[in-house]
Amino acid sequence: MPKATFKLPDGTLVTIDGTLEEVKKLLESYGGAGKASSTGTRNKKKTASGKSSKKSAEKAHDEKPDLAEIINQIKDCSKAEIIETQILDRTSMVNRILLPLYIVHEYLDNAYGLTSGEISKITTDLSVPISTSNASKHIARSASKYITGDSVKKQGKTVRYKLNRRGVKYLNEILTESSDGK
Repeated sequence: MPKATFKLPDGTLVTIDGTLEEVKKLLESYGGAGKASSTGTRNKKKTASGKSSKKSAEKAHDEKPDLAEIINQIKDCSKAEIIETQILDRTSMVNRILLPLYIVHEYLDNAYGLTSGEISKITTDLSVPISTSNASKHIARSASKYITGDSVKKQGKTVRYKLNRRGVKYLNEILTESSDGK
């Protein structure tokens, strides 16, 4: 089947697959007839290009987190005082590790997951440092029931974690109990 590719004024690349008449009709109706002749038509079978578009869609979904935004949310959110007294001032490593994931879930629409290294950087900036190795160990052990990873943990492979339903409930209970007790 003939295939035509052309670029729209906004930079979008459009590929049309069909009979010669269908391609010509579409190009004429959308004002791209002049541009189609520059790229020409080709007879090629469809390739596995769908895979690359899926990968790029996944990468767009898993955008790199803005650690400064997470830190600012922790310091400035409506629950900032409760977070400080119930999580940051206490010694529970699990709660400190879950806090950045909770902020991403509650205030940033669960937009992305965090790695153990990113969690370590956030806790260090909050003056309650947790090393990357300690964060990783606690994530694998005591915090594992509250989080979900995007892949199986393997040495050398980066895993992004998100808070699961149980983790959200757990932190909401900690933050609600403390506000009721005041």
